[in-house]
Amino acid sequence: MSVFCNPHNRWIAIVIAIVVATSVSSKCKAETFEGMNVKVSGKGPAMIFIPGLNSASEVFDSTCDGFKKTYTCHQLQLPGFAGQPALQNRDKEFLVTTRNSVEHYIHDKKLGKVVLVGHSLGGTLSLMIAIDAPDAVKRVVIVDALPFYAAIQNPALTADAMRPQAEIMRNAMINQPIEEYNKAAASNAQAMTNDPARVPKLVSWMTTSDRNTTATAMYDMMTIDLRQSIKSIQQPILVLGAWAAYKQYGSTKDSTKAIYTAQYAQAKQVDIRMSETSYHFIPWDDSQWLIEQINDFLK
Repeated sequence: MSVFCNPHNRWIAIVIAIVVATSVSSKCKAETFEGMNVKVSGKGPAMIFIPGLNSASEVFDSTCDGFKKTYTCHQLQLPGFAGQPALQNRDKEFLVTTRNSVEHYIHDKKLGKVVLVGHSLGGTLSLMIAIDAPDAVKRVVIVDALPFYAAIQNPALTADAMRPQAEIMRNAMINQPIEEYNKAAASNAQAMTNDPARVPKLVSWMTTSDRNTTATAMYDMMTIDLRQSIKSIQQPILVLGAWAAYKQYGSTKDSTKAIYTAQYAQAKQVDIRMSETSYHFIPWDDSQWLIEQINDFLK
């Protein structure tokens, strides 16, 4: 049975996919802005890279290397993730607060219209920014992220209907004994990347992230439905998806792409492309392909 059809397996896959989702050149500049760590390198128009839940900004190092001759890369590390200090109100609307901070950063630095590149939770944030601040966005690149994760199994599901279950999930995460929490992190990380050498880093990021921040961000991901809201986005959207991690459960590239196509149906300009080999961490697993797709999209 496909992992997308089996409720138990699919929820495991969702949690794996959004959980987890700092060293550029010596010319890199770094600063802290509203709780985010920001690394800046390269030259040219601004390209903002937003990593996923519990991820460090270095997940986009190789991607940034492919663009910093013609773009200025702004690699964000979000508050509470991978050792970055958490916000004081870390149990309140993480995604909305972070969306506002990224918009403030774009305005404060006078970046003009930016290219957004978001992985997993960072992809959700990129959609939210494009919806809320269209004048600040030129193009949007979504790396293995969906407008409403909770509806993968049941497209008729609503955010309101999902809230009680999401609340149970959040409380369970916060109250889980640390030994069990870390063991789950180590287990889940195995399915995040096709490179076993990367797994210890993923585990480290997860276990050094603030648990309240992680649980609140996951709650937001499970209860924010952007499927209809994305119809307001006028900018072109590139969606890059992964499916290989679920092949053992019967998923295919076509069946997975169909899920993406359904979730992005309301987008006015969307181009969906699927990696042949990558697991969730496309910036690592299929780095050159990712750079090529973005280059093609920007041209």
